[in-house]
Amino acid sequence: MTVDATERPGPERVGPERLGPDGPGTEEPAPERLGPERLGGAELGERATLVQFSSAFCQPCRATRRTLAEVAAMVPGVAHVEIDAEEHLGLVRALGVARTPTVLVLDAAGRIVRRAAGQPRRADVIAALGRAL
Repeated sequence: MTVDATERPGPERVGPERLGPDGPGTEEPAPERLGPERLGGAELGERATLVQFSSAFCQPCRATRRTLAEVAAMVPGVAHVEIDAEEHLGLVRALGVARTPTVLVLDAAGRIVRRAAGQPRRADVIAALGRAL
């Protein structure tokens, strides 16, 4: 994972990138909470949700999908939601997603508690979930 140069500092971050709750400045403010209406109808996990922004030809997105699905299957009450960045440009802009894959960790209420761009390691995802649960 790498850090975007335009990114503003935030709370504790996940993996090498150690990203916070918000991305770089955007035209519209990032939503305070993400729910099914913003996530293409996907339901939030009972305890936490791993939201992955992907694009069609992104090789690291495939590996990220596998990692997040494995972690979600290991931890009860955790859901994995994949969002096609190209089909949800408004949300991408609102959240300041600059590259794929970008992963958001949401708590049970849909608040963004962690964020990372690039392919995460399983251990980093599990650690980030620990902060959301």
